[in-house]
Amino acid sequence: MARLRSEARTALSQIRLLGPAEVRALAATCGIRPTKQRGQNFVIDANTVRRIVRTSGVGVDDVVVEIGPGLGSLTLGLLEVAAHVTVVEVDEVLAGQLPQTLATYAGDRAGDVDLVVADALRVETLPGPAPTALVANLPYNISVPVLLHFLEHFTTITSGLVMVQSEVAHRLAAGPGSRTYGVPSVKAAWYGQLRLAGQIGRSVFWPAPNVDSALVAWERRDPPGDDALRRRTFAVVDAAFAQRRKTLRSALASYVGSPAAAEAALVAAGISPQARGEQLPLEDFVRLAGHIT
Repeated sequence: MARLRSEARTALSQIRLLGPAEVRALAATCGIRPTKQRGQNFVIDANTVRRIVRTSGVGVDDVVVEIGPGLGSLTLGLLEVAAHVTVVEVDEVLAGQLPQTLATYAGDRAGDVDLVVADALRVETLPGPAPTALVANLPYNISVPVLLHFLEHFTTITSGLVMVQSEVAHRLAAGPGSRTYGVPSVKAAWYGQLRLAGQIGRSVFWPAPNVDSALVAWERRDPPGDDALRRRTFAVVDAAFAQRRKTLRSALASYVGSPAAAEAALVAAGISPQARGEQLPLEDFVRLAGHIT
């Protein structure tokens, strides 16, 4: 790792980031037409890339995993500061183009990238050194499942930053009592402390999306229980928010068997049966899950 850090410092001048002309030229070279189905909106502004990397806090000691590198804009930015980058790309055409792009724009640092061609939701192991950070421009349609999947399966990831749809970002970072607090908020909180880290304008993408984007940063913390408790807690969370406007006594009735059984579990956990899911912090859901068999 010391060698990687040294090489990362000395090779920065070799790396060139992509601008609008380069992104469009690369897309044309491999016949790529961005599709909504896969949430393909490529970042074309080098200043935005550097802002994302800077806000992530990634440094020369980090091994970064990036999901959905696309044409390589963020990958190149990460190589400017990180020791190693592992990228996961499901699109075989984009994955096939990336090595040549790195060879052209990253110089000797191209060898510090591992490429995994796979669906990110199915990846449970990665080649090379264990990742310490996750930084990605996540496809809007699968952003929450992908983030939760990687936080669950790669416990060496201790921090990171993702760019997602602004509405999703607010849900991930929301606290109890907020209008946007819900299932993503509680489940993400199991793994760490999340916070909003800035807005991103539409003009830095090609094609420009129809929605706003935002950055969410986090620091991992010790989970409140083992994996069995996590699964029970997440099941309770899903049930509690399935009928958001109902009291927990009613919302949990079908999950635990009856309104009376739900009330008994809530009272045992020290939670009012008349409370609603949006009022409970993660710790209350964990305690409640411990009283439901």
